[in-house]
Amino acid sequence: MTRPPRTLVLPPRLTASARTLRAAALRRGLRIVEATASAVPEGLGGPGWAGWPEGPERAGPTASTAGTGGTGGEGGEGQAVHLHAGPSFADVVAPALGIALLEAPADWLARLPRALTRREVRAMPIDEAYRLRRPAFVKSPNDKSISALVYADGSRLPGPDAVDPATVVLVSDVMTFAVEYRLHLLDGAVHAAGQYAESGRLRLGPAEGDALAFGREVLAAAGETLPSAIVVDVGRDDEGRWAVIEANAAWASGCYSADPDRSLDTVLRAAGPATGLSPHDRGFVR
Repeated sequence: MTRPPRTLVLPPRLTASARTLRAAALRRGLRIVEATASAVPEGLGGPGWAGWPEGPERAGPTASTAGTGGTGGEGGEGQAVHLHAGPSFADVVAPALGIALLEAPADWLARLPRALTRREVRAMPIDEAYRLRRPAFVKSPNDKSISALVYADGSRLPGPDAVDPATVVLVSDVMTFAVEYRLHLLDGAVHAAGQYAESGRLRLGPAEGDALAFGREVLAAAGETLPSAIVVDVGRDDEGRWAVIEANAAWASGCYSADPDRSLDTVLRAAGPATGLSPHDRGFVR
């Protein structure tokens, strides 16, 4: 008996990277379902959703199981459902579809050894960050609710009228990177990678060997503190020092210049059926 193809759920207003991943998913035989309205309807078959291809009878061949992890779980009618989207969309859709969203712990970057960050990084409530009296780079750990910027001091952060004072932020020393790379990590290995920035500006290209080697160093030191599928950004400064920039959820991350088929592997594992989670990954569900 042929298993139904897996489904990849996408939000409205696709980025260029999302369109690239959509093409990779279609080549693999996944069914694509896109939201066509800003309000998220209940269920994938109702108004407000568009299918690629249209209807189950045109869903294409059974998808391969690469990148799903184990036997996986299944959604309605035996169909495994995955997701690639930003946090606000994912937080609404994933629970309704039984999708488990994997992400790094909020304080993961702050707990890395200084040898991997090359700067002080602290996780703290934004209420504490308000007391900063020096420039610092501040960001939300796993979404974009607090814009990732260098703030002159804590008074420049969004105030308590806009943000819950208990909201955790990452506060780090300011570090400038000459070149930055995105590493798509899967099962303890660098599965795909590419350059995305140079001197703070978007510049796509292949990943150099030293970036891959540093990624393996990070995995050797801290791989057990990450889910099986995650994106980690790394960079090199003008002095040639390598450092971890941040970790990002693979299901919400662009692939930039990395191989889209291998990047898709990390997305499918990072946002797939909750019933298919490995014991290790159960500790990293958003």
